Amino acid sequence: MINVIKNLKISELTDTRFIHPVKVSFNQNGKDKTWEAVRSHDSVAVLLYHQEKKAFLLVKQFRAPVYLNDINKTYTYELCAGLVDKNKSLVEIVKEEIDEECGYNVDLQDIQKITSFFTNVGISGGCQHLFFAKINESMKIHEGGGVNDEQIELHFLPIEKSDELIFDESKAKTPGLMFSFYWFLKNQKDLGF
Repeated sequence: MINVIKNLKISELTDTRFIHPVKVSFNQNGKDKTWEAVRSHDSVAVLLYHQEKKAFLLVKQFRAPVYLNDINKTYTYELCAGLVDKNKSLVEIVKEEIDEECGYNVDLQDIQKITSFFTNVGISGGCQHLFFAKINESMKIHEGGGVNDEQIELHFLPIEKSDELIFDESKAKTPGLMFSFYWFLKNQKDLGF
């Protein structure tokens, strides 16, 4: 997929849906300080392993903030992920995101929690909850690609190429994706691989 980006404009945020810029004032060890921050939703992400293809299923999509920092990066490689913005359990949100973005129906009990960690600690400090699930073609229910105006492309990455992707600086990717590869490679015997 080739992304063609046109008419890029940057403007101040006044009425926001997902993030809320704030100024934080506080006293630390007797010194008054201020910090610019963003209130945002926590998120979930899931490392998907396709059993027949012996590959990870990643998503590729355009991310405007990445593009603003490097116009040569027109899309990112990411885990299937979503915001925690619904009145559902984390694992229910993961299941929903796997369906919407990737087109697979995974049973709730087959989604395994890995860990949680904080992202963008200097800006938003949102918590990301990381999961793992195995998929196969019997679970495929549609082509995926996201909902509404999302333009998500699916990308299968053979396990043996994961190290290469981690260190390929020409490709934009998230820390959660790289950490999940590390977790998988460290635990693959316990996972039955």
